[in-house]
Amino acid sequence: MADRLSRIIGTEEDKFNCPFYYKIGACRHGERCSRTHLRPNFSQTLIFPHLYMAPPPDPATGEPADETEHFEEFYEEILEEFMKFGEIEEMHVVENLGDHMFGNVYVKYRYEEAAESCLKQMTGRYYAGRVLTCEFSPVTDFREARCRQFDENHCGRGGYCNFMHLKRVPRFLRKMLKKSKKKKKTAKRGRSRSPSVDPERSFARSSSEERRATIANWNRERAREMREAEKAST
Repeated sequence: MADRLSRIIGTEEDKFNCPFYYKIGACRHGERCSRTHLRPNFSQTLIFPHLYMAPPPDPATGEPADETEHFEEFYEEILEEFMKFGEIEEMHVVENLGDHMFGNVYVKYRYEEAAESCLKQMTGRYYAGRVLTCEFSPVTDFREARCRQFDENHCGRGGYCNFMHLKRVPRFLRKMLKKSKKKKKTAKRGRSRSPSVDPERSFARSSSEERRATIANWNRERAREMREAEKAST
């Protein structure tokens, strides 16, 4: 039974947990979803909902603004800000149009401690006249979250696809991210130990199979608690 539960976690066969929230950290049904959204208490990954906004049209001509330049400036600016909290492994901006995904930004740190520091420092700050909100995300493997058809330029669902359509990041910005990793590694050279990590907080860095097994165990514990509560009430 436990093996089967670990295999179906995050799939359509899982009748308890929402597969879309598990894979992409967002669900079109929101709080009205009939399945559980297991919100992590810690993670390497943070989601900033609706952080990126496309530029408005030119007020003089009404023509669309140059979104490429606007996006590059945005990405570079927030990457530099996020890098202050620790080493970043990945940062993605989606271009989906659905209300639950529009403008979402994901940043994945190497360590949960860096993500926690970023969450505490960035929550409530202002960017472009808007208050920032962020939360821990269950997404740790963006290969499972991204739309493969979009990557091949033929997604039939367009901007309302429920999997991530990741905006293309220019090479110079990808190099900027890689350089930040090299600097962190150089600074840590000579240190044999990584930051101490609570064993109970290893969930976010585990593999998909390990995370499914962990969630299956959470479900068993929840079912046991419900049975005990029912017995107590009779």
